[in-house]
Amino acid sequence: MGNCQAAEAATVIIQHPDGRLQRVYWSVSASEIMKENPGHYVAALSVCFDDSPVPGTGVTRLKLLRPQDTLHMGRIYRLISSQ
Repeated sequence: MGNCQAAEAATVIIQHPDGRLQRVYWSVSASEIMKENPGHYVAALSVCFDDSPVPGTGVTRLKLLRPQDTLHMGRIYRLISSQ
């Protein structure tokens, strides 16, 4: 039963601007993803529930990555347009 959760924890998930999810099953650098998606930056996605003005909701934070940064397994990233 818990296989789906274990598989998701062992992937890098990248959200594309069109809503598509890309799963990568190995460590990859931000520059590799940016080369595959010209005109986009890679941002780490995190949701913080402590800073939310409304109880029970979260605040989404994005942190732009440097090209040499490594995308880590089990994390979610989003492509951000440079325009």
